[in-house]
Amino acid sequence: MQNILVRHPNDLTIDWAQRVVNNHYAHIVVSSVTIISVDIGTTTRIRVKVKHNQPTLLPEQWFVKLPSLAWQARLITALPRLLHTEVRFYNEVARSASVTVPDFLAAQSRFGRGATLVLSDVSGWGGLPGCAGDALTFSQATQVVEELARFHACFWKKENLNHTYPWLAGPVRRLEDFLGTVMAVPLMKRGLHKAGDLVPSKLHARAIHYARHRRQAMRFLTNAPQTLTHHDCHPGNLFWHQSQPGLLDWQLVRFGEGISDIAYFLSTALEPETRRCHEVGLIAIYTQCLENNGIEDIDATILLQRYRAHLVYPFEAMLITLAIGGMMNLKSNHELIRRTAAAIEDLDAFSAIPPIN
Repeated sequence: MQNILVRHPNDLTIDWAQRVVNNHYAHIVVSSVTIISVDIGTTTRIRVKVKHNQPTLLPEQWFVKLPSLAWQARLITALPRLLHTEVRFYNEVARSASVTVPDFLAAQSRFGRGATLVLSDVSGWGGLPGCAGDALTFSQATQVVEELARFHACFWKKENLNHTYPWLAGPVRRLEDFLGTVMAVPLMKRGLHKAGDLVPSKLHARAIHYARHRRQAMRFLTNAPQTLTHHDCHPGNLFWHQSQPGLLDWQLVRFGEGISDIAYFLSTALEPETRRCHEVGLIAIYTQCLENNGIEDIDATILLQRYRAHLVYPFEAMLITLAIGGMMNLKSNHELIRRTAAAIEDLDAFSAIPPIN
């Protein structure tokens, strides 16, 4: 594979685009590269128009992800090598998973030299990228739940997962978990302070207690049948094409319990009133879809209990996002904190985790 690694939007030149194209078609010639937009968050996300002589063979609108130009986000994501993980997902997992993702053009990472991911721009072929603050309908939520169930079923309790994808459970993932534990209390306190009235005051002490004992809580949450999980399934990481959903941003993909993705998704993507009306039914749909894909012996009562417990993570994630800053649109971040706090309160989620001393 030709070297496509770059560090800055200014590096997206004709020569660079030609190297990307050469990995697919030697006879396609790039004539120009135009940057459409640059969005800086946990990564630097760039939409570009690449003109070449065979647009019927290769898309001309590309979506490029580079390490974040924001120092806060880069500091958080560099050590656990989150973009490197996403590169490996597209190179090694995406084609074999029953999940809808954008067309993959090229991805490369090297230790010490960064990572570059090139996808087709979903808006270039009629797709609609989601926004983190979007509120989904019951019908849309059903489609996403079914998509997640099919993805989870592909990898459900497979004994060779650790051997097939060792990079998902190796030193980098353990480093990420360690950093999350070490920084949990100060980031939780800062997030709660910045969130103000978005989080009911009666939840503050329990949230900080959870953060102080995060390691034990995570041990409980991961003690379950394992599959591959997206781990960051909020509305901004979805796209829609002909009313069908697809998933974006696989930086946090990992082994985990499938219902954790459902908890993350329902608590962030639905208005609290919609979630209250439909979450039990949507979990039943998830269960049925798993069964339709060959996963049997699921205890519905236990699944609901595990759903409640897993609500603590999206709540924590949204507060930490706020505490760090620069990783999500502030208005959307506030809205997702409001939604996840409501889910925590409605289902008394902290009590679903065994007492921590």
